[in-house]
Amino acid sequence: MKKVASTLAVFTASAALVWATGMPAQASGIGPQSDDFLATYAYSQLNPGVQPTGSNNWSCKPSEQNPRPVVLVHGTFENQYADWSNLAPVLQRTGYCVFSLDYGKNRDSVAAIPPGVNGTGDIAASAKELGGFVDKVLAATGAGKVDIVGHSQGGMMPRQYLKAEGGAAKVQNLVGIAPSSHGTTGFGTSKLIGQLSRFGVTQAIAGKAAEQQTAGSDFLNQLNAGGDTLPGVNYTVIVTKYDQVVTPYESGFLEAGPGATVNNITLQNGCEVDASDHLNIVNSPRAIYFVQKALNPQFRNGILDIAPCTVRAPSI
Repeated sequence: MKKVASTLAVFTASAALVWATGMPAQASGIGPQSDDFLATYAYSQLNPGVQPTGSNNWSCKPSEQNPRPVVLVHGTFENQYADWSNLAPVLQRTGYCVFSLDYGKNRDSVAAIPPGVNGTGDIAASAKELGGFVDKVLAATGAGKVDIVGHSQGGMMPRQYLKAEGGAAKVQNLVGIAPSSHGTTGFGTSKLIGQLSRFGVTQAIAGKAAEQQTAGSDFLNQLNAGGDTLPGVNYTVIVTKYDQVVTPYESGFLEAGPGATVNNITLQNGCEVDASDHLNIVNSPRAIYFVQKALNPQFRNGILDIAPCTVRAPSI
């Protein structure tokens, strides 16, 4: 009964937020484009398994201009629609074959897990899930490699795939948006749980991934042993000074090792008014520009090719 009550509370709170933001509920499938993280998160709870517009067209074939499919990887407690409802259609309209997945369901939780809460299971197992998904994308598209764009855990976990699952041979670019590259303090983990508690995210369902992303964890020590990068992969890291989850925010940065390139970007450098936090950085026009530039250095944003600078507020 407690599990039923918890789940009911989640859906009631989600329904209220969706109504307040004007996003209509519908059967799970393809959700509308939105640049409001909390609204999309609520929508995803009412529509389990919903996918972002522009994603997972398995008949898509890469073009000469955009030869690699883009795989979008969500963060802890999140899902593919909540993170990528805005970016996926932008990339699709630019001409990319875009794919996204839900991964890392914690099946050992002692509490009811809302269906839209993913990325909580063992990160090593999630890396294997990602590997299977990448293989499926490569088989469907005929491409030789993919590019990966990930948020939070989704920007760090693929490095486990590159290192332990042979993924370095299948990935050209890895773009991490506010990634937990070297972990976060306990305060950061608690802050994220607090932000999403209205949707039923609690310590009881936090899962192994939250523990593994704590700074100094055995998992991160093993992942980062021998260096942050692998030869042949281009890494881009996009962080925000207002990250209250990955703390300190600079811990997301990577250091290039032999045969790899790293571009570490702070969102506010040149645009102090962008106050995007850990959750809403995925919707920042400036962050989206840097993602597009990382995937294709020839990408241009207007005549002067300058990253847009717009006022963005925190998610809460």
